[in-house]
Amino acid sequence: MPFPSASRWLAMKRSKRLQDAGFLPNFCANPTVFLTVLLAELFALVLALSEADRLGDIWNRLALISLFVQWMVLGAAAVLCLCRRWLDRLRPVATTMAVLGLTQLVTLSFSLVGGGLLAPSSEWAIPSLTFIVRNLAISGIITLIALRYFYIHRQWQWQIKAESHARLRALQARIHPHFLFNTLNTIASLIPDQPEQAEQAVLDLADLLRSALTSRNSISLADELELTRRYLAIERLRMGDRLRVDWRLAENLPLDTLLPPLVLQPLVENAIRHGLQQFPEGGTLTLGIDRRSDRLCFTLINPCPLIDGESGQRIAQDNIRQRLGLAYPRMPPLKIVESAGYYQVTFMIPLRE
Repeated sequence: MPFPSASRWLAMKRSKRLQDAGFLPNFCANPTVFLTVLLAELFALVLALSEADRLGDIWNRLALISLFVQWMVLGAAAVLCLCRRWLDRLRPVATTMAVLGLTQLVTLSFSLVGGGLLAPSSEWAIPSLTFIVRNLAISGIITLIALRYFYIHRQWQWQIKAESHARLRALQARIHPHFLFNTLNTIASLIPDQPEQAEQAVLDLADLLRSALTSRNSISLADELELTRRYLAIERLRMGDRLRVDWRLAENLPLDTLLPPLVLQPLVENAIRHGLQQFPEGGTLTLGIDRRSDRLCFTLINPCPLIDGESGQRIAQDNIRQRLGLAYPRMPPLKIVESAGYYQVTFMIPLRE
């Protein structure tokens, strides 16, 4: 059928257009303006060193050149900030030509108005043609180099994003069958003796699959908690009073906070399979979420045998550790504390992302 291929081609074309467009940094943001001013000052220092014949002349030339260069750079940044929305809609070639034209216009304006500051005499004089042409040439070369860097940096960011997205898809594909097969085994064990509870478990499984198998990159905290509660309901049918859950949730949790899907439920499943069900009397699973100033701290504590757990537990934990690392590279990694009698897993989710 030609329609899926055509739609896929249109989606790829649109993605490529979005990838190419808008490669300029945000000149309205303070970090970008600060970096621009710093680089301009370094360039002014190089010009002062190249033009000064004596060491004592460097500071005078640096002061004059810095004044001229900084005003010119800040003026160009202000113009690019005002034209940001219009520039983001253009293709790369059009963006390059537009930015080059705007910076040349700003350079020409400041060269005509402020050229007298660099005149050797004390009185203001009309700048020479050589001075104007030199400024335009330097401004054009630096602008083209900066635009090339911005474009390559933007392409690199898109590549990293695409690779991270592909890894997240692969990691989710590894979790979904594991979750599904264990739940089906639980339902199968309930059918002979507890058909009504097995039917309820099937309904819970349908809701779980609707949430867990949906292709999405993020899920709200409320949905992740509901997914975990439904899984615990199914496991409680199998384990009965052996499974006890101690919820320690902070008040006023931001339930709309987004996080990667299936990061809490697999850890709960590991705590049951490799911890609680190893004891004839079962145990208590402690699940806590603590809110701090800029992050949420998740903690799972469960009793565990003295011997090391199965490799499946390590695989799932490494899986979640990779996914959290991709989603929140600045957050502390998933932390595991294992000692005689208990097993604790801790990870953090930033609130600002």
